[in-house]
This record gives sequence, C-alpha cells and structure tokens, in this order.
Amino acid sequence: MTLQQLRYAIAVADCSSINEAAKTLFISQPSLSGAIKELESETGVELFRRTNRGVTVTPEGEEFLGYARQVSEQYRLIESKYIDKQNVKKKFSVSMQHYTFAVKAFVELVKQFGMDEYEFAVHETMTYEVIDHVRTFKSEIGILYLNEFNRNVLTKLFREYGLEFHELLECRIYVYMWKGNPLAKKPQVSMEELADYPCLSFDQGNNNSFYFAEEVLSTYEYKKVIKANDRATFLNLMVGLNGYTLCSGILCEELNGSEYCAVPLASDEVMTIGYLTRKGAVLSPLGKKYLEEIGKYQELVLQE
Repeated sequence: MTLQQLRYAIAVADCSSINEAAKTLFISQPSLSGAIKELESETGVELFRRTNRGVTVTPEGEEFLGYARQVSEQYRLIESKYIDKQNVKKKFSVSMQHYTFAVKAFVELVKQFGMDEYEFAVHETMTYEVIDHVRTFKSEIGILYLNEFNRNVLTKLFREYGLEFHELLECRIYVYMWKGNPLAKKPQVSMEELADYPCLSFDQGNNNSFYFAEEVLSTYEYKKVIKANDRATFLNLMVGLNGYTLCSGILCEELNGSEYCAVPLASDEVMTIGYLTRKGAVLSPLGKKYLEEIGKYQELVLQE
C-alpha cells in the first residue's frame, strides 16, 4: 500500500466517479481502476460499490478513507514544512453537543492565535454525528455526556467504533430558562412544577433513540415537548413560550446574554461530560490547548 494509492482512493471518493477522478489525477481510467482494485485486494476491504451512476463509498470504505485522509494530510504538512519550507496553517476541528461553554472554550483557543494562519472548525451538532465525526477523523475531539441511562449503550458504540471516552466534568442537573419565567427565582424546581411549560429538546434526526438525547431524563413523560435543532431557536422559545431545557448549569453570559438562568432541578440525577478521541490517538498540541480551556469550567462546577 502506497501513499499514491491512498490519494487515488480519496480522489475517487471525492468525485464519486472513477472517470472524473482519473481526469483530476491526469491518469487513464483503466490505470486508476487497476490501482483501486489492487488496493482493495491488498487490504481485503471493498472500498467502493460500482453502479451505473458512478461509485459510492462502502461503510468499511468510510473508515478506511478516514485513516487515508489523515495520512495524506500529515504527509502534506511534513512536505510543506520541511521540503517546501512553507508556513503551514494550524488545523483543529471539534464536534460537540449544544454546550455554550464548549463553544466558549473554542473561542478562547482561537483568540490565542491572533494573526497566525489557521484553519479551525467547530461542529455543534447531533449526538450521533459527534460520535461519527470522531470516528471518521472529521474532528479530533467530540464533546458529549454520559449518564446512568445512556452509558452502557453509548460505551458499547464507542468500543465498536474504536473510540475512547475521557471524563471532564461531573454535574448535577439544572433547568435552563428565561429569567422572566415564573419559576426562575425559585431555589429549586421539580419536574411537577415544570409540567405546564414546554420542554425544549434538540432534534436528533434519524437517530432519535432516547439514548442519543442531549437532555437527561429523556424517557420522562413530558406533557409538552418542542423539538428544535439550534441553540438560538431554544433561546427564542424560552422567551416567547417560557420554555425550558435541562442542562449542566454551566452558563456563558458572554455568548448567550444575561437574560437566562439555571435553576437546580430537584433530582439526584447527574451527568458526566467528557470528550471522545480515536482509541490510542495522541492529542495534537491544539487539542490539548482546547481541553485546557474546557478544564477551566471544572472550577465553576466545584463551586456549586
């Protein structure tokens, strides 16, 4: 297996066509087809399914291409720095459930690089996509939570995907709401008191199992539920409908504003927020810096 073969496979995946990939690589279609077949034979993995409309990547091929892209990118960085003597852009990508403090940590990371050249990415998305982004190398780190209910199912999925979960913070559960909500000034709120208000839940798309819910107590029989897919909509619904959601209680007024509050929920439930990495992967310097920023929020949890 050669670096050239990996680049060929990446080109075919990007073009969804062997003919188009051959044109971009300036080689003949038979030569490219032969190289791909040789790679599949050597690895024992069917990378592509051929159809009349082109080619599609197989599930096994997706995983292989994740590794191939990483190898190709690392080689490009080495070549740029040590052969071409270029200043290489710093790169980092993180995927997360909808946590303001995780976005704030990303903001603080970016601020440290000032005028340096960089290419960073932050994906605030659904639970399964957080997991899949780390599995396929789209992101170096994934931020999500485990609790007593989802731990066994998600841990099993992590093992199957070759991922490791590392604990960052353990939090009790809070009710996040608009300060104008009639319950906002109470020292503690029960689920019974919340019954007349709509519970806001992040839509999980096709992976809508209770185990992938971003909110704890996902199996609770709520009288009113509104699903949405972004944080800004949640904030609007909190003001317009006195809606609420369940969260870690870690607030970032700099990003969400000062019109919202977190009230302790009358529950013994806890959530463990942590990060996912590929099993055995060594974190990049940028990944370590990002986790240092996340770690600063541990003090806020301990003070409560």
